[in-house]
Amino acid sequence: MGRADLQGVADRPSTYHAHVAKRRDPAKRSARARQDGALKIEVRRVFDQNFSVYGVRKVWRQLKREGFDVARCTVSRLMRDMGLQGVTRGKPVKTTISDKAAPCPLDHVNRQLKAPTPNVLWLSDFTYVATWTGFVYVAFVIDAYARRIVGWRASRTAHAGFVLDALEQALHDRRPVHRGRLVHHSDRGKPIRIH
Repeated sequence: MGRADLQGVADRPSTYHAHVAKRRDPAKRSARARQDGALKIEVRRVFDQNFSVYGVRKVWRQLKREGFDVARCTVSRLMRDMGLQGVTRGKPVKTTISDKAAPCPLDHVNRQLKAPTPNVLWLSDFTYVATWTGFVYVAFVIDAYARRIVGWRASRTAHAGFVLDALEQALHDRRPVHRGRLVHHSDRGKPIRIH
């Protein structure tokens, strides 16, 4: 750095002092910071008037109804900054209740979830889908080579039987010919060598 460069640095106020000056005098803040400050007051007002249950979408819609021209992502950012969160309706669904005392088997495929040929590595998992009448659990088996579902089952309850039924369907439909080469891998790292 030359002497002229150092002179330019010395003429500029430090970032800390500039920040303190902006805190003391709101007129020195950027336009976005000033707008955010005004919007935070309105977001807090709408949130409090609605018993602190409104989430981002409802706060945003209420502000739009009141004539505020604000983006949904801005309301989301401001609510996150202020630590405001709406109430989630319903009971949380827990699909897996793991036993912390039970040892977790090793991952024998080392997270290498690609296969050179069909019917060498199958991957399985299950999830749930919310419907009008309640939750439906879906188990599926995917061939890692084709990235295609080869077996699936749906059930009203989460039990081990319907996961095994998905595997049975895949075995029945695909009829793997290479005995001892097919590995079935679940998300818990439990491989099963199928003979």
